[in-house]
Amino acid sequence: MNKSNAMADRAGTPVRPAQIVREYGPFPGATTAHGVTFDGRRVWVATGERLLAFDPASATPARSLDCACDAGTAFDGTHLYQITESRIDTIDPASGAVLRSIPAPGNGGDSGLTWAEGSLWVGQYRDRKIHRVDPATGAVLRTIESNRFVTGVTWVDGALWHGTWEGDDSEIRRIDPDSGAVLERLAMPKGTGVSGLESDGADLFYAGGGDSGTVRAVRRPGSDSD
Repeated sequence: MNKSNAMADRAGTPVRPAQIVREYGPFPGATTAHGVTFDGRRVWVATGERLLAFDPASATPARSLDCACDAGTAFDGTHLYQITESRIDTIDPASGAVLRSIPAPGNGGDSGLTWAEGSLWVGQYRDRKIHRVDPATGAVLRTIESNRFVTGVTWVDGALWHGTWEGDDSEIRRIDPDSGAVLERLAMPKGTGVSGLESDGADLFYAGGGDSGTVRAVRRPGSDSD
């Protein structure tokens, strides 16, 4: 880490400015960007009443699915998962059909969503928690505590990251998946929120920007191009 660009919080965790490399949107007919996921080719963003997929190279919208989508979004390699109010829907990305639903652990207070290790990982915003959830039943398998509000969540290279957003301050944080201890902090510019969060599996995070209607590509520290 470049120490000249890093500060430390009271707990001694280093924080550095997030490197935003590209911004997508706002997209036609969409005024919000909630959950975000990546299917290997396209970025999907939950815009409230539509799941919109776009090509991250050209920024061109590729397709959309009409469905309620007011929080986190995930992809398991076959299906999309979408938090809607107090449930998590499993969605066929080809047709948009809802195949089944399970209860969300926060009963409407849920935020981020990602898929890893055969499970769904669900952020609870104001409760400052991340739950590992059985995708078939909705049972909570384990819970990780955070010391900040939790928005989007993602796993990459065995590391757990989550977004935070409180007032004008927003960060992308890497935390210890066992203790919840904060290991690394990326500070977004003042007034730039993070709602959804997803890794592309390589050197970027895609971060939903809430009411800005945008998705921002953020460089992941420690990636080959960092």
